[in-house]
Amino acid sequence: MNDSSWGAPRQAGYWGPADRSPAQGPLPGVAPTGPAYDAHDAQRTRPMPLVPDGPAHGGIQDDDPGAARPGGPSFGDGTPQQPYHPPQQRPYDTPRTSSHGAPQNPEPMPDAPQPAPAPAPQKKSAGRDLGAAIGVGVGLGVVIVASLFVVKTVFVGVIAIAVVVGLWELTKRLEERKGIKAPLVPLAVGGAAMVVAGYARGAEGAWVAMALTALAVLVWRMTQPPEGYLKDVTAGVFAAFYVPFLATFVAMMLAADDGPRRVMTFLVLTVVSDTGAYAVGWRFGRRKLAPRISPGKTREGLFGAVAFAMVAGALCMQFLIEGGAWWQGLLLGLAVAISATLGDLGESMIKRDLGIKDMGTLLPGHGGIMDRLDSLLPTAPVVWLLLVIFVGSG
Repeated sequence: MNDSSWGAPRQAGYWGPADRSPAQGPLPGVAPTGPAYDAHDAQRTRPMPLVPDGPAHGGIQDDDPGAARPGGPSFGDGTPQQPYHPPQQRPYDTPRTSSHGAPQNPEPMPDAPQPAPAPAPQKKSAGRDLGAAIGVGVGLGVVIVASLFVVKTVFVGVIAIAVVVGLWELTKRLEERKGIKAPLVPLAVGGAAMVVAGYARGAEGAWVAMALTALAVLVWRMTQPPEGYLKDVTAGVFAAFYVPFLATFVAMMLAADDGPRRVMTFLVLTVVSDTGAYAVGWRFGRRKLAPRISPGKTREGLFGAVAFAMVAGALCMQFLIEGGAWWQGLLLGLAVAISATLGDLGESMIKRDLGIKDMGTLLPGHGGIMDRLDSLLPTAPVVWLLLVIFVGSG
């Protein structure tokens, strides 16, 4: 078949692959169409949309049999079609799809930044095992009350035991954390003697026992090498004053005719002050009292300690102390709240210097004996003195 059978010859440059017969072969530089144009070559061209299937013999039905087929490999001028390379797809563009609707290498969408979850509100915690603390506190209270109102001398023994254990805890922590070796033997013997002397001979006996204990510390330390002598004996004298000498004022209160009631007033006011400080500070505490010494204590807690102790003081002076007045109890409660807070801060300062949380582990939920004596020790001379001023020595 020659070209004239298709009508007038077409102009140069408009010949397509469909205008040539199979005998003439494809145009130079143009890929053939039909079955010889395999799937590998088709992947390099622009994908076309699907169309309905044609007649039984296949192919695209055109009104003009001489027109170039739209899916051919060349443009109408015979120029070979270059492989299609899609532009770089931006993250927010819709991914391109193939003729079958499948995405062609879609780029992953960047994860949108998620807001950080809000921290769950944390409940305030006491920081200790309250169950164990309450149980130990009740047990100690029973022992104290029983020994206090049955036989006075038994309670003197309870004070002496508490002093010896407290001295052991303090000297042990000093040696572990600071390398200070305060001699425990003269401190323990002198501390117990100090409590007994205060009960039997009053303030005069307490001062004499204190002086003899300090001398015993100086002499005892001489049996060891001189290195560290000064710091060891200084710590020993401090321990003798801090624990047994201050505890002696409890024995001196006990020596009065109404001694058990005086001691009970002292214990009740100190415990109520601590309880008021804890309760009010835990519920309403916002402003720190001494953050560098004890971060847990607040000014609101101090106000609670003062209020609770003043009310308890008025009641105790009115109903427990013979010859006492309620207004005296207000002053006594105020003084106890201040001295108990200062005593607690004082021991917190010592523990911070030593780098420890508790002085010991003897009392579950409380720590050591010294952790319970911290507010009692400095409060004892205050209560003793005010009771002597208000109602006499008895």
